[in-house]
Amino acid sequence: MAIDSDLVPARSTRSLPLVFGAGAGIGVLGGMIGLGGAEFRLPLLIGLFGFAALSAVILNKAMSLVVVLTALPARLMAVPASALAEHWPVAVNLLAGSLLGAWAGASWAVKMRSSTLYKVLAALMVLMAAALVVTHLTTVDSLGMPLWAQVPCGVVAGFGIGVVAAIMGVAGGELLIPTIVLLFAVDIKTAGSLSLLVSLPTMLVAFARYSRDGSFAVLGANLRFTGVMAAGSVAGAVLGGFCSGCSPTWS
Repeated sequence: MAIDSDLVPARSTRSLPLVFGAGAGIGVLGGMIGLGGAEFRLPLLIGLFGFAALSAVILNKAMSLVVVLTALPARLMAVPASALAEHWPVAVNLLAGSLLGAWAGASWAVKMRSSTLYKVLAALMVLMAAALVVTHLTTVDSLGMPLWAQVPCGVVAGFGIGVVAAIMGVAGGELLIPTIVLLFAVDIKTAGSLSLLVSLPTMLVAFARYSRDGSFAVLGANLRFTGVMAAGSVAGAVLGGFCSGCSPTWS
């Protein structure tokens, strides 16, 4: 598919300190609550920095991938790898669905009309905001499901999360964290770190699918912008990841 000129707007007047600061703020939030931060970045890419919907999604995916890679080792200092290792079946169960969902979601996104994608993104951002409020302002308890029901529900939930994450260019932590708590009775802090383990391969699959499309050229056309915001996000994610170990109330 040939790239649409609207996908790569000229933004020579962008303030690099503003770009870095926006990335840093998003990184802190993401690192502290176990997210890639892309849920907060996407509205800024579209509203503040003026990218078209698909361009914003692809840039969001690239920067969120960098943040997740950075936040994961930082969070391992708050939640030891040994504590995560005993929950490996949870990650495998969700990945069985999320990897397929990520490929499907990215395929649908590149085929959508721009006007449709804007509407879909708006609806999904409302969904993400609601999930974030429910996860962090209420007590999420396990459903106490038997193993025979957990496995298929985990695959289905993983597929849906993979689709949403791919279309929005996000890690999907707002959906993964409550899903892990509800279906698998994992404490919320451990669930925050497990969500990053599931998010990483899921994002790589969506990224691989987007790379096959012509619109992926938006990354090459905005390397400086992407690098500066990613650097800010990395700095913020490291700080946020360490801060997550300071309070048991963080996921």
